[in-house]
Amino acid sequence: MANHHYDICIIGAGAGGLSVAAGACQFGIKVALIEGHQMGGDCLNYGCVPSKALLASAKHYYTITESVKFGFHASAKPVIISKVMESVRQVVANIAPHDSVERFTGLGASVYQGYANFVDSKSVKVNDDIITAKYFVIATGSSPVIPPIPGLDKVSYLTNETIFNLTETPEHLLVIGGGPIGCELAQAFLMLGIKVTLLNLGKILPRDEADLVAELRQNMLNQGLNLLEDIKLLRIDYNQAQQIEIVVEVNGREQIISGSHLLLATGRKANLDRLNLAAADIQHTPHKITVDERLRTSNKKIFAIGDVAGDYQFTHIAGYHAGIVIRNIIFRQRAKASYQAVPWVSYTYPELAHVGLLECEAQAQYPHDTLVSQFEYKRNDRAQAERELLGKIKLITTKKGKVLGVSVLGLNSGELLAPWIDLINRGESVKALTKNIIPYPTLSDLNKQVVGEYYKPLLFSAKVKFIVKILKFFW
Repeated sequence: MANHHYDICIIGAGAGGLSVAAGACQFGIKVALIEGHQMGGDCLNYGCVPSKALLASAKHYYTITESVKFGFHASAKPVIISKVMESVRQVVANIAPHDSVERFTGLGASVYQGYANFVDSKSVKVNDDIITAKYFVIATGSSPVIPPIPGLDKVSYLTNETIFNLTETPEHLLVIGGGPIGCELAQAFLMLGIKVTLLNLGKILPRDEADLVAELRQNMLNQGLNLLEDIKLLRIDYNQAQQIEIVVEVNGREQIISGSHLLLATGRKANLDRLNLAAADIQHTPHKITVDERLRTSNKKIFAIGDVAGDYQFTHIAGYHAGIVIRNIIFRQRAKASYQAVPWVSYTYPELAHVGLLECEAQAQYPHDTLVSQFEYKRNDRAQAERELLGKIKLITTKKGKVLGVSVLGLNSGELLAPWIDLINRGESVKALTKNIIPYPTLSDLNKQVVGEYYKPLLFSAKVKFIVKILKFFW
């Protein structure tokens, strides 16, 4: 048993852990980096990167089927899913060197490949090594939740961790789960010409604006999605044809859905089980590690970041957390995490993006001081040129223009959030955007166009018209 001592020991080499490690190493800090599975974590290997690569393939394939609207006719051969997944894995391979053992040992980190568990409040064991450190950062991420559906243990199923290894093209993909992962993957296969049924206990995408979700839902239905919402899952089994059979209750009546493949997208749980947190006096719930505003656990020398530390299971939150930890540990600042402007994007077709408050949340917090301004994609010239007319931008402000929240459904909507994130963080008004000159024609102009909708009632009011009438006498 070998003993090693470091300044910082990072458990987990996903987005958050790698960001802390890269920053600390470049400041000359002695770093141990422990990873029990794959470098790059879920985001690189099973999450953001492969899912977006799959969606890119699906959108290009789907565009061929809609070629008539571009003035020509094209057709495509049926998809061979093994070829599509091969291209997806190539994207992952292209990015992997940035997250590799070689890169981080080159930066100066000592990389340990194995699962860590705490021995006491100052040390962990990994394989045959005992590692002690002045500070620890837990960044072990999350894993798919497997729901307790009767019969599920009798059938084979896929999760986001296994679906990218598909070699057989599904005849009919059954997807359980209507959150971002379920909707994205269901629509990806749908646009690849594969029959898809999506089942969800409630409404799909419940954390987003209901009116924008309704437009997206209708678009998915128009594409051929079989969607069952507000259901009860009764049991799962194989039928006589050896297809997966799901028995559900819809509006009080039983219904049977059969398919060739099953994908579970029913949420994620924090990876806590292997850590032996009690040995380090770290408080936690079954769902996450308890942290303060500085991301410190109940053991103040141990920090937790990313999926294990909160309710926002996004790669960009893990990266944000990494910056908070670096400021706290290395620069001795009292840096605190703030979540007033947390953005997220569902990379459906079209994308659904959001930051700040939803309309219902704004109405609850500002019951007499909430204003909603909207601008449709079809009124934007670049959207017309791209033949991408579905969607709109929805701006939530106070009556004086302070930005409370923004949601966007439409082409590349995630790219439109940046200025709104900044305004919400700084507590500023829409007035800040009126000075910007936006190149024409771009989708970015939607941000300024929706600000124009906010100002319309003010600019063209009877009061302003009267003032203009008076000023005309001085022309």
